Amino acid sequence: MPGFLQRSGFLQQESRTRTLGVAFTLMGCLLAVSFSLWASPQEPAAEPPLSADEEHASLFLENRFPSAATCANCHPDHYREWSVSPHAYAQMSPVFNSFEAAVIFLTNGTNGDFCIRCHSPVGMNLGEPEVLSNMDRHPTSREGITCVVCHRLNKAYGKISGRLAIVEGDLFEPVYGPTGNDELERVIESGDYRVNTERGRAGRAIHTRAEEFFQLTTSGLCGTCHDVNLPNGFRLEEAFSEFKTSPAAANNTSCNDCHMATEPGKASDYATAPAAIIGGKPTQPRKKTDHMFIGPDYSIIHPGIFPHNTQASELATIREWLTYDHEAGWGRDEFEATVTQDTEFPERWRSADDRYDARDILDANQELLAEAHRQRAKVLRAGYQLGEMVVVRSGNEGIVFEVEVRNATDGHGVPTGFDAERIVFLHVTVTDREGTVVFESGDLDPNGDVRDSHSLYVHDGELPLDKQLFSLQSRFITRMLRGGEREQVLAVNYSQDPLPFVRPSTSSTVLTGRPRGARKHKQGIEPLGRRRARYKIAGKELTGKGPYTAKAEIVAGMIPINLLHEISVVGFDYGMSTREVADAVLAGHLILWEKALEIEVDK
Repeated sequence: MPGFLQRSGFLQQESRTRTLGVAFTLMGCLLAVSFSLWASPQEPAAEPPLSADEEHASLFLENRFPSAATCANCHPDHYREWSVSPHAYAQMSPVFNSFEAAVIFLTNGTNGDFCIRCHSPVGMNLGEPEVLSNMDRHPTSREGITCVVCHRLNKAYGKISGRLAIVEGDLFEPVYGPTGNDELERVIESGDYRVNTERGRAGRAIHTRAEEFFQLTTSGLCGTCHDVNLPNGFRLEEAFSEFKTSPAAANNTSCNDCHMATEPGKASDYATAPAAIIGGKPTQPRKKTDHMFIGPDYSIIHPGIFPHNTQASELATIREWLTYDHEAGWGRDEFEATVTQDTEFPERWRSADDRYDARDILDANQELLAEAHRQRAKVLRAGYQLGEMVVVRSGNEGIVFEVEVRNATDGHGVPTGFDAERIVFLHVTVTDREGTVVFESGDLDPNGDVRDSHSLYVHDGELPLDKQLFSLQSRFITRMLRGGEREQVLAVNYSQDPLPFVRPSTSSTVLTGRPRGARKHKQGIEPLGRRRARYKIAGKELTGKGPYTAKAEIVAGMIPINLLHEISVVGFDYGMSTREVADAVLAGHLILWEKALEIEVDK
C-alpha cells in the first residue's frame, strides 16, 4: 500500500520497536521527555518483582483512589458497562496518547497536562508524568474516567476542562451519588448483607456513607470535560455549549436522558435494577443509568487489555497480553492440536492451560466489544439520517441530483465534541445500466483518507481533489506569525517562531470566542437541522446506457488517517506501528444509512 505510511517508513509491521527520546526547549531550559510508549510487544521488557516499598506504595495509592476493579465486587453490572465505554478507553487509546505527546512536543511543553487531565484525572491527581506508556501507569490512572472521577466529586466545578480535585480516600470513605444514604444505611443496619464498615476487620468492606451530589443528575457534570477551551481562548470542543442552546435543553432533556437511558442517542426511559449486588444479594431496585456512555470512539488495541477485565489483569500484565497471539488461534482446540514440542511461545504462554484460560477471557471481552459496536451503531444512526434523494435535472447535458442529510437529534450538532477530528461523509456512486461507474465522490485514497485537502495523495498531485465531497468534518484555520492563514489538521500553527508556545491571548476573546491566531470553520449540522449535498455529472461523462443508478451512503469513522501522520512523530503505545493503527481505525468505519435513486436521461 503506497502513501505516507509507506513513504515515511511507517509500514513496518514486523519491526514494532518504537523508542524515541525527544528533547526540546522550554522557556530557555532543556526539557527532556523520555517517550517509553514503544516497548516492543514481541520482546516485552522484563518486569522484576515489586519490592516491599513498591508494594506498599501501590497499596497506598489504592487507598487514595480505589480502582474500578474494587467497585466491581458489589457493582458488577455497572462495571461491565463502564469497562467497554469510551470513558474507560479515554486513557487507554494509543491515538490519544500520541496526540497528547505530539501536541506537547509541538508546543515546547507549554500545553502541559491540558489534554490528559480530562483523560486521566486520577493520573494527574497522582502527579504522574504527562507522557508515559499506559504499561507503566498506575492501574487506576489508566482506567481513564473511572468510578472515583464522578463518584468522589463533591463540588460543582463548571466548565474547567477536567481540572478536577477528586476527594481522596479508601473504600470506607463516603461516595457521592444521585440519591443519598437511605439504601446504604438499610444495607448496613439490616445484617442481611454481612458487610464490614471498620478498617482492619475481616469481612466484606463497604462504604460507610453515600452523600447526595446534586450535579450528578444534571448535564452540568458532563460540561466539566465536554466543553474544551484551550489556554489561549480557542474553543476546541463545544458539546455542552451546543446542548445549552438546544431544543433538548429547552425541553428539560438532559445529557443522561439520551446517553445513559435504554435507547442510545434518544431520550428514553431508564432501566430499573439494583444499584448493587452484595455477596450475591441485590439491593432494592431503583432507577439504573447505563454506564456504557457509548459514542463514536472504539477500541483498536489488543482485546486482552481492553475492555478492562479483572480476570485479565490477574492473569497477565499488559506487556504479557501483548505477546498473546489471539489471531493465530491460541487457546482453541483447532490450534492447540497442532502444537508440538518444537512450537515456541513467549515465556508467559508456554502452558496450554494458561493459553486456554486467556482465550476464555478474550472470548468474553470480544463479546462485550461486539455489544459496544452494536450500541455505537445505534447512537450514530440516531444522530445522522439520510433524507430524500432528488433529481434536479437530467439529460444529454448531464445529471444534477441532491441528497439530504439530517441531524435527527435535538441535543447538539453532529458531529459534536472534537468535531475537527470526526469523519462523517457521503460516499456517492453513479453507475449506468451495465454497472459501469460514471461518477464517484467520498471514496478513499490508499491511506484511507477522503480526497480532501488533507489527503497526502491530493497534496502530492497523485489523485485529484474531490471537489464535490460532502463532509461534516470541521476545519482548523491558523494564522501565521507573519500574516496569512492555512488550514491544518492540528490547531498548532506552523509558526515562524522557533519556540511555538501555547500562550494566553493578548486580546479579549469574549466577543470573538477565539484567539487571533486560530479559528475553526464548523461544518456540522445544528440540532434538528438539515443540509443538501448537490452532485453534478457532465454529459461527456455519461455512457448513454441509462437508466443510471445513484447510490448514497453516510459513512462514519473515528478519526481521519491523516491525523495519524501528524502525530506519528512520537510513535504509538503498545508497540503499534502507524499502519497497524490506521488499519484498525479503518476497520471501524460504519455505513450508517444508504439509499438508491434511479435516474432516467431524456435524449
